[in-house]
Amino acid sequence: MSRRRKAEPLKQTARTPLSLRFWPRSLAFRVIAFSTVWAILTLIVIFTLITTLYRQANERGFDSLLSAHLFNLIGSVGVSEGGSLTGAPDLGDLRFSEPNSGWYWSVEPASEGVRGDLHSSSMTKTIPSPSVAEVPFNASFQRSYATEGIDGEELEVFESEFVLDAKNRAARFRVMGNQTELEQEIGAFQRRLLTYLSLFGVGMIAINAIAILLGLQPLRRVRNALAMVREGTAQRLDGSFPAEIEPLANETNALIENNKRIVERSRTQVGNLAHSLKTPLAVLINEGRALGGAKGKLIAEQAASMQKQVDHYLQRARVAAQRDSVVYRTPVTPLVERMVRVLQKLNPQTALSLSLPAVDIVFAGEREDLEELLGNLLDNAMKWAKSAVAVSVTPISGKKSGAGKDGAVNLFEISIEDDGPGIPEDKAREALKRGRRLDETKPGTGLGLAIVADLVNEYGGVLALERSSMGGLKAVVQLRSLQ
Repeated sequence: MSRRRKAEPLKQTARTPLSLRFWPRSLAFRVIAFSTVWAILTLIVIFTLITTLYRQANERGFDSLLSAHLFNLIGSVGVSEGGSLTGAPDLGDLRFSEPNSGWYWSVEPASEGVRGDLHSSSMTKTIPSPSVAEVPFNASFQRSYATEGIDGEELEVFESEFVLDAKNRAARFRVMGNQTELEQEIGAFQRRLLTYLSLFGVGMIAINAIAILLGLQPLRRVRNALAMVREGTAQRLDGSFPAEIEPLANETNALIENNKRIVERSRTQVGNLAHSLKTPLAVLINEGRALGGAKGKLIAEQAASMQKQVDHYLQRARVAAQRDSVVYRTPVTPLVERMVRVLQKLNPQTALSLSLPAVDIVFAGEREDLEELLGNLLDNAMKWAKSAVAVSVTPISGKKSGAGKDGAVNLFEISIEDDGPGIPEDKAREALKRGRRLDETKPGTGLGLAIVADLVNEYGGVLALERSSMGGLKAVVQLRSLQ
């Protein structure tokens, strides 16, 4: 059964509001999306406006044409003395002569004393008209209505009653136009307009997207420059930036310089403190040894313990001062190989195996911190191992809110296990407490695992103590990398 200490996960940043959680975080995507939606809405409004105006213009022209044909028809028809309708109307449109074309005219008696009827050659069948009660005439004795044509087409009818002579003999005149033909023309225009506007819209969106991406290019340069600073390959943001970006670059460079000054000031203060305490503690240790006896031994041991404690807290202060610095990078593989070779020479009786990844891993921190972390874990494993210790380094992937694309961060794992007695599950937490020793027969101060836990915590990593497959303890450390 795995025995694992529940450690703190990687430090989380502020949670993203729910309203933005499903919205892409790319500024370019947002600007392009908004401009695309606006362009589409604009083109829809333009399409609707143009088609509406086109329809209105065509319908007015259609009505004007029917009205003109009606007056031409009225002027071309008369009545004989005997009351017969006479005349040979020529409306100047060949469609009135094509059978069932949807364009018709007819003249019918509207009063007593008028006989016969006239109609266009295109009208092969009588087309009924609604009663006056259904569609009444206006004050000019005219009316218009829609009806169905001979072949099922929709017709627009202009109708008028007109007195033909002094005897008040009247006739009913009708001119019918093919409304379906008009709708087909309007539909064809709408399709052509939609095609042209779609092509124009695609081109406009593409040009707009290219312009936005080119306009945001300086931000990509800033991002790349910051990545180089973060990886330690550059010390500041260099290059020429637009007027809108230049203040950001200048402030970032000032922040980097200020961070360097804080780290150097912290190192100086740590060095001064260590130097000021070094001599008094050395005097106490020497005096205790010179005094001899139980009291002298006690003084020397306590002074040595004080020295260890001071070194430990000074180390923590230094790590805290440079934590999340943007200029520290430590290659992991050569450091691990060197430390394993040294410990193998110091402990020839213990078989030490090493497994390293094929890819290069760079620790996002200082070399001295990683050395101390590995040194304490390896020293602990060598101390308790019966005959074998195994060390492995593995790159892994992780998630962290607000870090990298989609919250992804780069991590690596160091695993050190031995074939010793291990640590019982109920004692794993005790082993990580400062100064706590589970076996007083082994030499040490009880600070090794506590120092490791503090270092891992300062770098926002994870430390776990498990049961090894070799039978002893397995210490697993996860830290952030720059790859």
